Amino acid sequence: MSKVEMYVDNLPNIPWQDKPEGSVGPVWRYSDNPIINRNPVPGVARIFNSAVLPYKGEFIGVFRAEQIDGVPHLYLGYSKDGISWSFEKERIHFVNEAGEDFLPRYEYDPRLIKIDDSYYIIWCTDFYGASLGLAKTDDFKKFVRLENPFLPFNRNGVLFPRKINGRFVMLSRPSDSGHTPFGDIFLSESPDLKYWGRHRHVMARGYRQWWQSLKIGGGAAPIETSEGWLLFYHGVTGTCNGYVYSMGACILDKDEPAVVKYRPDSFILTPEMWYEERGFVGNVVFPCAALCDAATGRIAIYYGAADSYVALAFTTIDEIVDFIKKHDAANDDDKGSGIM
Repeated sequence: MSKVEMYVDNLPNIPWQDKPEGSVGPVWRYSDNPIINRNPVPGVARIFNSAVLPYKGEFIGVFRAEQIDGVPHLYLGYSKDGISWSFEKERIHFVNEAGEDFLPRYEYDPRLIKIDDSYYIIWCTDFYGASLGLAKTDDFKKFVRLENPFLPFNRNGVLFPRKINGRFVMLSRPSDSGHTPFGDIFLSESPDLKYWGRHRHVMARGYRQWWQSLKIGGGAAPIETSEGWLLFYHGVTGTCNGYVYSMGACILDKDEPAVVKYRPDSFILTPEMWYEERGFVGNVVFPCAALCDAATGRIAIYYGAADSYVALAFTTIDEIVDFIKKHDAANDDDKGSGIM
């Protein structure tokens, strides 16, 4: 039994591979990565930075699919084991709350989050520049586009999987109109997914931690544990040859998630394999989803690799929490403190 509890459902069919002997670090890669290769669907060149959830005993996902014209849209995918995927041939069709067709100009980097009995998709969309789009579905057949949460410019929107103190809670990274060569993580609350406020600063890019010195952004939906909310996120550094995206993890306070309890001084996964280093955009590890099994403490992390592939990595709740606490940053300015 795990020392740290995860307040999630049991998931006996979670994709899993035991940690290889001699493996270094708290997270290890699936040996048959990438699980989604190039040209997975006619008219789609690459799928990456995508989100997955359990659904009716199997798995369903919302995938960033870069079409052969270079424009990204969202596609549904299905899997029996969370590893081998099939995809619908047409992009997700949205309607607005009046039932009228609503087709975004582009959609990318989705997160898929279940709250109560509904499923929410949040992604980066066009709203006079990059901003956050939000939609709801109850059956993965009808997708209702909700109001945009924020003004432009904003990316990396991540909803918490339940209301906290009676309100929906979202992480985001305000940005500029370009590729965002900066960025911290902020938190906002809403009573109804329409009106957002009580904005709080969560944590800053790590000035003394070079791997996340340029910008950071929320990844998978936070996982509720007995230690607080476990958040997998990405951190970016700038080099003489461009950006490098790595995966980090931290723990947020359970009741005030804008407060960071533990934040390590090192990444948990960084580009090292060919499919992470070489691709349309090289040197990218970008987490977007995590599956959890409360009974075993197992966690499977889905991440985009080099903006070209979907890959899979594993950890356990005890191993990742032990790592986070052991490597906790000493300086509270780097952790973040929920300042308004």
